Amino acid sequence: MILIVGLGNPGPKYQNNRHNVGHVFVDYVLENQSAGWRTKFKIIKTDCFMNISGVFVKKLISHYPLVPSPQSLIIIHDDLDIPFGKFHIQFASGPQLHNGLESIEQHLKTKDFWRVRIGVDNRPIDRRIPGETYALQNFLPNEKKLLETEIFSKIFSQLKVDLKNQFKVII
Repeated sequence: MILIVGLGNPGPKYQNNRHNVGHVFVDYVLENQSAGWRTKFKIIKTDCFMNISGVFVKKLISHYPLVPSPQSLIIIHDDLDIPFGKFHIQFASGPQLHNGLESIEQHLKTKDFWRVRIGVDNRPIDRRIPGETYALQNFLPNEKKLLETEIFSKIFSQLKVDLKNQFKVII
């Protein structure tokens, strides 16, 4: 079994924040993809604050014994090192600083898991606000629309190709 976890903060206050793009992606997948692939995956949103995601993920892995190792784990998260509209799917590699990923790495005692790094940086060059402030701002309406109509479908299509190549899973 493959476990896909979307990172984010709980509650309506954070629902549309850039930091919650992992949660928003999980919602997109659950609403827009056929149910057939769900037999091969568990796709879940964290129910804790981003900075303690490791506790949640470790409990989740122990709850699903069919997840053979962290290598069968895919974490979906925001990334300020990547421009809005772009994404990277990588193994054991991530942004320079992301407290949620650091928490997961500490609790699993490994970096050996997959990451879907969704770019959220759309700050104007002349008004670079700190990343931790920007990540907690809501997506603009046009950005949210682009995520839901274009970007997420590209990510999901690439994820399906990568799952087929890495895990021999066809969806």
